[in-house]
Amino acid sequence: MRIGLISFHSFSKPGGVKRHIFGLHNEFLKKGVKSKIIAPRRKIPENYGQDVLLLGTSIPMNFNGSQADLNINFNPLAIEEVINEERFDVLHLHNFGFPSALQILTSPSTSNTLNILTLHSDMKGSRFLNNVPTLLYFFNKIAQWKIDGIIGVSPLCLKIFKKYKGPKAVIPNGIDLEKFNTNVPLIKKYQDGKINILFLGRIEERKGLIYLLKAYKILERKLSDIRLIVAGNGPLKEELEKWVKDNNLKNVIFEGEIEEEKIPSYYKTCDIYVSPAIFGESFGIVLLEAMALGKPVVAFANEGYKAVLKGKGSKFLIKPKNFKALAEKIELLIKKPLLREEMGKWGQKEVQKYSWPKVSKKVLNFYKTCLDKKSERLKNKNGTIDKLIEKWYKKIVPI
Repeated sequence: MRIGLISFHSFSKPGGVKRHIFGLHNEFLKKGVKSKIIAPRRKIPENYGQDVLLLGTSIPMNFNGSQADLNINFNPLAIEEVINEERFDVLHLHNFGFPSALQILTSPSTSNTLNILTLHSDMKGSRFLNNVPTLLYFFNKIAQWKIDGIIGVSPLCLKIFKKYKGPKAVIPNGIDLEKFNTNVPLIKKYQDGKINILFLGRIEERKGLIYLLKAYKILERKLSDIRLIVAGNGPLKEELEKWVKDNNLKNVIFEGEIEEEKIPSYYKTCDIYVSPAIFGESFGIVLLEAMALGKPVVAFANEGYKAVLKGKGSKFLIKPKNFKALAEKIELLIKKPLLREEMGKWGQKEVQKYSWPKVSKKVLNFYKTCLDKKSERLKNKNGTIDKLIEKWYKKIVPI
């Protein structure tokens, strides 16, 4: 079986969808399943290895309080060439990028593939889409016409497709527990006895860093020997650096963008991980990464994070934008090292269910479910399965 994993997000910057696709691809290879990744180009040159095919162009744009990608294939014939040359049996789309996704799905070659869509974002909660209901209707029509099965990384992602008649499943994001493990090195410059609080993500509206800074301001008045490490970049970086300076906050370090291979060390170095995202989160890969390193997590209770932090973890979810309550939860963990240790151990145990071997198995089983459904739909008048469907079935069933 040959699988094409299609991203509509540029790989030029770190991101959750990028990590998800590479995680799935690597696990498929371990299982003996051939797959390649298709991603849009944003700059020249770009090279992500022989298993990544660059197709189309990604244009960055601000959307819904974050950065999004406008994707287009200026040479539609290239889509046909790639799909035919690679002989994909399954095309697995990750999110729905315009207009590139439409160009791919309307390509004649996709009539001969099993087409799967994974949604990583809360399209139903999008400010833009809610103001243009016609687009929501359009998404559903396209899905019913060309998509054989839909995966949501959380139940939130599937709300937009209530009327979709094909197979649907909630399969969460995975995490590479070999990469995110407690044996990674610490960052030496932060080993001076201070309690390290970490923010890691894009510095943009929906990630809510300003509320963590306001919480830190409260903490700094009451506690000494604390530090806030801000790892990431984004459009609000300069504005928030000025806010820190104007409010005379000490020990707030803006690290800028972090190389992907160094990210686990930042989690390992912190004592408490905080993610104050106020909206737009469909899951919480950063929460899993911190948990895998045995770190207690404090976060705002957006819908996506509530799907990850359950049980004990839910005690450290706070109503979005409530920076005073955020400060209280962080202070509790600062003052109680045994509680930090307890929550860290809870997270390490909880994160095991998101390992890539388990998640990839669920994805492959979902392919089979979709194939069974499609084969029923495409039976000819004599009740026999179409030869093409039979070929897919023989490839997928043994896995």
